[in-house]
Amino acid sequence: MKLENYEVHLPNYSIGDKIYDKIGPVCESYGKKVLVIGGRKALDASYDKIRSYVEQTNLEIIGREIYGENCTYETVEKLRAMPLYQEADMVFGVGGGKALDTVKCLCITDDKPVFAFPTIASNCSACTSVSIMYNEDGTFLKPHFFVRPVMHSFIDTEIIAKAPGQYMWAGIGDTYAKYYEATISSRAERLEHFTALGVAVSRMCVDPLVEYGPKALEDHKKGLCTYDVEQVVLAIVVTTGIASIFLTKDYTPDYNSGLAHAIFYAMTFYPVIEERHLHGEVVGFGMLLALLVDQQYDEFEKIYRLNRAVGLPVSLEDIEITEEQWQECMGRIPEMSDVAHYPYKVTGEMLEEAMDRLKERVRRDNEEE
Repeated sequence: MKLENYEVHLPNYSIGDKIYDKIGPVCESYGKKVLVIGGRKALDASYDKIRSYVEQTNLEIIGREIYGENCTYETVEKLRAMPLYQEADMVFGVGGGKALDTVKCLCITDDKPVFAFPTIASNCSACTSVSIMYNEDGTFLKPHFFVRPVMHSFIDTEIIAKAPGQYMWAGIGDTYAKYYEATISSRAERLEHFTALGVAVSRMCVDPLVEYGPKALEDHKKGLCTYDVEQVVLAIVVTTGIASIFLTKDYTPDYNSGLAHAIFYAMTFYPVIEERHLHGEVVGFGMLLALLVDQQYDEFEKIYRLNRAVGLPVSLEDIEITEEQWQECMGRIPEMSDVAHYPYKVTGEMLEEAMDRLKERVRRDNEEE
């Protein structure tokens, strides 16, 4: 089938430790009144710096609001009803994935200019054209796609370097999954140009993490913004975002997800995942099983060693999931939308065999220690 017409909007971004000096040149053409919406901790960490740079421009901040607690449609509607939102010419979204996804769902839907100010490097929400929506009880609902990402993303590496290290740590797991899920989902297919670009770009979601990841996390713990940290931040926030945009179109199969994400979403049924573990942390664990299911044993070994080197999970115990809960997950995972477009039918037997192999690998490692 030939696609007659399609459009692709790629993310614009600035990165550096003094990058907020670009706020005026980038944002002033969209109006004057700015509403800042973000997470509580994110605003505490970044608002004063944002405000100090805005004061050097023709922009005016008319309000500072906490986005809520989760990315739900109910949260979006509460923000939409605020008089300050109606008055604002543009919105600055500040924080992590849920805060940015909430602001994107609010503003892009209304065609109101929105700018992203990521304060952690745990995911690619600052550069993607999708919001991950949740139910009010915290369980996953669905992805909500848009035609474009935010107008511009301001990636301040100084603020990210001072954020808690576990966010970049988890972001590593979510990022390398992009490459493997994209290549598996698109296997043996004739791809549209943009999908082929996305698969090719996704290679840069894994190579820099294997090369720079362990050193970047060491530097991050010291609050340093080194070359290694910047390369990992770019892979997590930018490269993954660009790949995601190329890999997801509402009129083509979704190459943007796969078995690792299906495992994560199946596990969100248990409150311990949302309460005590991060998305990328659990996806990184799921990727080990996905590579074993796909019989990519050399790649499994590479990612297993990376997980061990940086402390990402390699066992159910690491993510506080019981054997009984895993048995329940094995019944749910094959039916999840993330594996609906896969080159083969994922079965409970495949998952069981993969888990047995993973347990054996961990056992050997523990014996060697």
